[in-house]
Order: sequence, then C-alpha cells, then structure tokens
Amino acid sequence: MISALVINLEHSAERLRFQRQQLTHLQIPMRRLDAVSTKDILSDQYEHQANGWERKLRPAELACFLSHKAAWQFVLETGQPWLILEDDALLSHKTAELLTTISSTTCELDYVNLETRHRRKWLDRKSLALIAGYELRRLYQDRTGAAAYVLFPSGARKLVNRAQFAAPALADAFLCRSYDLNGWQVYPAAAIQLDQCANYGLNPPVSFVSTITPENNVKPQANHFYHYLCFKYRRLAAQLRMGCRQLSVSRCAQRLMVPIIQSDFEE
Repeated sequence: MISALVINLEHSAERLRFQRQQLTHLQIPMRRLDAVSTKDILSDQYEHQANGWERKLRPAELACFLSHKAAWQFVLETGQPWLILEDDALLSHKTAELLTTISSTTCELDYVNLETRHRRKWLDRKSLALIAGYELRRLYQDRTGAAAYVLFPSGARKLVNRAQFAAPALADAFLCRSYDLNGWQVYPAAAIQLDQCANYGLNPPVSFVSTITPENNVKPQANHFYHYLCFKYRRLAAQLRMGCRQLSVSRCAQRLMVPIIQSDFEE
C-alpha cells in the first residue's frame, strides 16, 4: 500500500484532524510533513527566492513551494512512492484500491496525478485499465493542481534536481512544467480540493478558514522595472513552451476536462 504524506502547518489542527479521519476511513496509512510557514522565511530569503517566476510570489506561495520541495526530498530519501496530499484534499472512496493497483503497475511511472480542478488537460488518447470505472492516461500538459499526487523516487529525483537550478514557482506550475517527468493522470479523477466541491456538485464535508491572510492575497509588485521585464519575458517563454509541448503531442493526445464519479465522493 502506498502511504499518504500530508503537508500540514503546525497550527492547522482542524485540517490535520480531517485528513486523519479521511485516511483512517479509507485505510490508507499516513505520515504528517511539517509544512513551511511564512514565518520560517526570512525577509532576505524571500526577496532572493520570490522573484524568479512569472510574477513575484506571495510569501504563502513560496512557503507552499518549499513544502512540496521538502516532500520531494522525503520521497527521494525513503526510496518508495508516496501519495502527497495537501491538507484540504478530498479523496474518492476508491483511492486505496487505486493506490494498490498503481503500485503494482508495470508502466514506468514518475508521477501520477489524482486531482482535477475544472480545467482541461492534454491526455493520451490511449489508456490503461486500473479498477472498474477508472483508468490511467499519460499526462502531457496540465495547468493547475498539486493537492493529491503519487510521486515515485524516480520522479522525486528529477524534481529535486530541477529545483537545484530552477527558481521557485507556484508548486503546481513547477510540476506542470517538469516535462521530463513520466506523468500520468487517474481518469476520472480521484481527488479534488475542498474549494472545488461546488464545481462538481458536492457538499464539502468540512469548511476551513483560509491559512492565507488577506494581505497575502494581494499580488506583490515588482521591486523595479527590471523585475517587471523579467516577469513578462518568463511568462511569454512559458507560454511558448506550453504551445510547443501541445503541438508536439497533438497527434497522440487530446484536450479533455477530467471528470469525477460523484457517488465515489459522497458519504
């Protein structure tokens, strides 16, 4: 059985309690990973690391990236696959069965995304059967979502190596643009974040107060014109890379909205 590694801030006890209850019910072993807090990031470190993406990262966004980076390092050091979860991820009742099947597949897997966030993805036209109603498709281009994914040591090595020379970014953007990963998608999806429940006709089992303060919701401005030009250039370059990626896989892939099986999420 693949165990869950739950990224959780020390003061977010309610979220941890929700994950413990959910994973216990699903009979998935779990381990907590202490998330990086904005309080852990010194001002000099923030200024050094927040300006390397397409816009200046908010402190909470940088902390989220560093938390996922710590999870990648953990997977690499343990030498076994883990289900990496953000603490507001809602899982399908079939997740444990899916994890068992994924762990025994003979395909070369670096990364398997369980999540959907109501945005289209580029997926292979072919699929591999997992369990009744679920399949595995090669994931060529995603746009968002890092709340629930299985990471194998081979994928962790690639992400850790890339993070050594690539600047921090939004955690999901960093994952989505790591084209060297052998990435796959569970289809239909087996996880959503609680903030997506309304998009999929679900009543959230719990509601949380955001751990991101209103101040952090305001996009930080570039420190000066040089940073502004760098942000614009990086965004344009990223759009071009995505366009090239989509063009290169257009014959074998299709752009799909990944659904869920609603009954598999309902109590």
